[in-house]
Amino acid sequence: MKKIFIATLVSALFFSLGCVELDVSPSSSIDKDNFYRTEADALAAVNGVYSILTNAQTEFFGLYSNSSIYLGDVITEYAKAGANTNSMFIREVSTADVQPSNTFMEGSWAESYIGINRANLVIDHLSDSDLSGNTKERLINEAKFLRALFYFNIVRWWGDAPLILREGEGEGAPREKRDLLYAQIAKDFEDAAALPDDASGRATGTAALAILSKVYLTWAQTDSERGKVEQAAFYKKSVEYADRVISSGKYSLVENVLDNFDVTKKNGIEHIFSIQHGEKDNVTGHCTFAMGWSDSEPVIMLNDLKFYDLFDDADQRKAGSYAKTLYNPAEDNFFTFKTPLFRKYIDTVNFAGDQYAGRNTNTVYIRYAEVLLIKAESENELNGATAQAYDAINQVRRRAYKQFPLTATSPYDLPGGLSKDQFREKLQEERFLEFVLEGHHWFDLVRWHKLVKTVKPYKPAVSLRNYLFPLPADQIRLNPNLTQNWGYDSEEGTNPYSGYEQ
Repeated sequence: MKKIFIATLVSALFFSLGCVELDVSPSSSIDKDNFYRTEADALAAVNGVYSILTNAQTEFFGLYSNSSIYLGDVITEYAKAGANTNSMFIREVSTADVQPSNTFMEGSWAESYIGINRANLVIDHLSDSDLSGNTKERLINEAKFLRALFYFNIVRWWGDAPLILREGEGEGAPREKRDLLYAQIAKDFEDAAALPDDASGRATGTAALAILSKVYLTWAQTDSERGKVEQAAFYKKSVEYADRVISSGKYSLVENVLDNFDVTKKNGIEHIFSIQHGEKDNVTGHCTFAMGWSDSEPVIMLNDLKFYDLFDDADQRKAGSYAKTLYNPAEDNFFTFKTPLFRKYIDTVNFAGDQYAGRNTNTVYIRYAEVLLIKAESENELNGATAQAYDAINQVRRRAYKQFPLTATSPYDLPGGLSKDQFREKLQEERFLEFVLEGHHWFDLVRWHKLVKTVKPYKPAVSLRNYLFPLPADQIRLNPNLTQNWGYDSEEGTNPYSGYEQ
């Protein structure tokens, strides 16, 4: 396995841009101090940060080429590795028995810090460049947006972690407390909120606001010192940022939920920020449909028909999340699968002649439906089941049942008079129904403190230690100042999760 230590993320890595063609010297001969003289140089540098989201820099699938799905969904109760899985590392994830040497751990850590190092290079060197003010500020804020995105994953996957904010730092860096990471994440996204909203597929100001609403909701539910002391203030900020997105009028729910995953309708009105895929680099599309029209088990599959049957037949998300029957153009008939496939990454435009169809489907990072559900959840936690909380969640439910216009009441609205606890339960159910295989479920179960009770009936190996992932074994060997998360070396010492699952 390739070893990547923070201190070895040399600037030469920064210029492996892939999707950007520049008339420049080979990366090994580039002087990074002279690289930021033109707008094209600076844009190429920022594109190099974006490329980490889709293009693997290690012996690894890539952060958003399916890692986010494995660590967000396959490890939970409703998904699993099918019979055609040939990777022991995928099977570890599937059984909730991830080890420190797992390639998902080593790759996710390494690629996250490569992305952070690239972002730091942009921020440091553009700040000292002679580029015009508007261009400089915009590209610096895009780099901050991406740095915050990487750290938001890191703090949720591993908890305390090295906080590296300058080029060349990191050797022997210790783990910093989660509150410091969350504070930096919030600051970077707040700076990025100044970005314009005119760049489809790139970071925008409204996307920064949307993610901030999620950051503060998550931080409020983190048992860190500030998370506990400032919980109400963080819920309030979550509502405020969600309201800014909603009131902007720039996004809305699409009528057909599957349009969010249609390769001909990328970056639509519901997409606030999505990872841009092309050239078949989204491996999730292969993992969910490579077996084509057959009952051979794909790499990623439904764990139990119970999770298909949870959906009301009238709810369009049932057919939007699962493919029970699909038209087979080669045979000119419909094929019914014994176990429904995950639908969102099956590209019906191109699948007739390509088993990899779906690998051009974008990975949705945050869409308008999630902002509405974040608003509903934070409002309920702060003030109970208010009219504002009901309105937000009911818009999502109305779209699910095709009740238009979404501003009118419908028979599918939640019943009035719910207590805070009852509303919370309905909200959690709604998030599951809305975001099947979108990489959110493990994060949700962790912040709701219901991971073990939810997953254990289907995956007996899950335990309290799974509230965080293990730090990669290669990083601990290389950096003596890193310590392993509780439960992965042994279960000695104080269990930090002993009060969970009450």
